Order: sequence, then structure tokens, then C-alpha cells
Amino acid sequence: MQAKSAGIFVAGVAVGMASLTLALWWSGALHLTPVSAGSRVMAPAVMPTPAIPPAEPPKVVTPDGLAANAPPAAALNDPPAYVPPPAPPNSGLAALPPASAPNVGPPGLPHLAMPIAGLNPATLHDTFNDKRDGHKHEALDIPAPRGTPVHAVAQGKVVKLFTSKPGGLTVYQFDDHNAYSFYYAHLDRYASGLKEGTMLQTGDVLGFVGSTGDASPNAPHLHFAVNRLGADKKWWEGVPIDPLPLLKAGR
Repeated sequence: MQAKSAGIFVAGVAVGMASLTLALWWSGALHLTPVSAGSRVMAPAVMPTPAIPPAEPPKVVTPDGLAANAPPAAALNDPPAYVPPPAPPNSGLAALPPASAPNVGPPGLPHLAMPIAGLNPATLHDTFNDKRDGHKHEALDIPAPRGTPVHAVAQGKVVKLFTSKPGGLTVYQFDDHNAYSFYYAHLDRYASGLKEGTMLQTGDVLGFVGSTGDASPNAPHLHFAVNRLGADKKWWEGVPIDPLPLLKAGR
């Protein structure tokens, strides 16, 4: 009786194992690996364990709302950093020297009006580079009859009325920006009321043509010069500039 019961128990276990194996195979959780001939054991295939990605480190949020381990972000309104372009390849040509500055000064110099009314500057001889008593003239001689009115070539203040041996009766005028001086020499006399500090408008009469100083009494003319002033603004000093091109440009 006991042997019969034991047989029934073993048969039930075998049926249960078979049912479980069939159910696993049907669901795909179990793959049966064929065995070679003569083998009595059918072992279930072992499924590889899928790789689990590493867990991300926890984000720590600072009081300003940014992740502590986040890379620093550029400011929203910051322009991108300037990256200079690469230098061109060496062409083998010698570098050209910088162009020399023109002799008419910076663009701030105003166009000059003619100091002698009705005179066409194209008819004048440029005397800027002439030699006078062993030195460069650096001015423009404008012949005119004695007593001809001399006009201010630009707006600006009279800074000096001066009588010298070479220039005779002279006027030094600065432009509005105190960057240039205008020099009128060999005058016969000053205009009525002219004094240092007088603000002249372009075209105002400041004096009259003469031959004072070292000018020939038989050749009255206006000696007119333009100088670019230095930082110390000395009315008797400066860098000479040829007046004739400036007078032609003002036409």
C-alpha cells in the first residue's frame, strides 16, 4: 500500500515538473537546448542577464537653483569670445611701409576761404617750398594792391597781435578747436576795433594788405601761413602746412 502511494507521489511530481517546464517554454522564459545523442539530461538554456546602465550621480541643487555639478553656463547676454582670424601665409613680399599722412592735417581742418576776396587760388604761384634768406618759406605770398582788405579764412579767435622785424604788422588766429593757427603778415594796418580775443567769423575783415616788415615797399602782398598747433598751443610754433591746397579745396 505504501509502495503504491509512493508511486503516485512520484508520478505527480513528474507531471508537475513537466507542466512547469512547458509553461516556461511557452512564455519564452525558457529555451530548450538540444542534447547530443545518448544524453539523458535536457538542461534548460541560461538566458544572459541584460546589462544595467550605471546610475547617474544625484543632482545637488544649490540655493540659486543651479545644479552644483553642472558646468558653468555663459551669461545669456555675453557676446561670443573674439577669435582673431589666422594670419595669411607668408607671400614672400616685403611689407609695405605705412602711408605718410597728407600735409593737410586731419579731417577736422575746415575748408579755408580766400583771404583776398574775388581772387581765384588757381592763379596763385605756390611759394611754400621756396627758399627765403637760406630757409624754407613755408607760407603763401598773395600779391595785392596796398590797402586791399584781408579776410579771416575761417571762424576762430584772434590770439595775438604782434609786430616783428620780418613779418611787420601781423595777426595770429586760432580755429574753433585750437588745433590750427592762421598767420597774416606784412599788414598795412589792422581793422578798426580788432584786438586779442576778438572772435572772427569767416570773411570778417581783420586788416589790410601792406609791405611792413622785410617786405619790399614796391611789392605789397599778404604773407599767409597755416600751422598745426602742438599740445602746448604756442601761437608762434607749429607744424607748417601748405595753405594753397587748402584754399583750392575751399572753392
